[in-house]
Amino acid sequence: MEVLRPKPLDTHPGDELVSWAREQLGIAREILDNPGGGLLFATQTIGQIRAAVHERDAERWKELARLLDQAEDAAVHREFSAARGLLDEAAGKL
Repeated sequence: MEVLRPKPLDTHPGDELVSWAREQLGIAREILDNPGGGLLFATQTIGQIRAAVHERDAERWKELARLLDQAEDAAVHREFSAARGLLDEAAGKL
């Protein structure tokens, strides 16, 4: 294997961020309580979305980031129904 340079980051330019985030929220919602790592992947996905929107425009996405933070916390505490509700609310903010 020859490594020449780091792979370029896919930053989802413009409105692509919204469609990417919606798709990722849907995946996180579906796998949240799946055995075999669903919780881990779902919370990781939620965190990635939160970081992406915060990095893009923290003020614009402040409410969305807050909801994602609460959803991640609920998921970690295995409050799956509450986490799904918060993810649905977050998707509505997109």
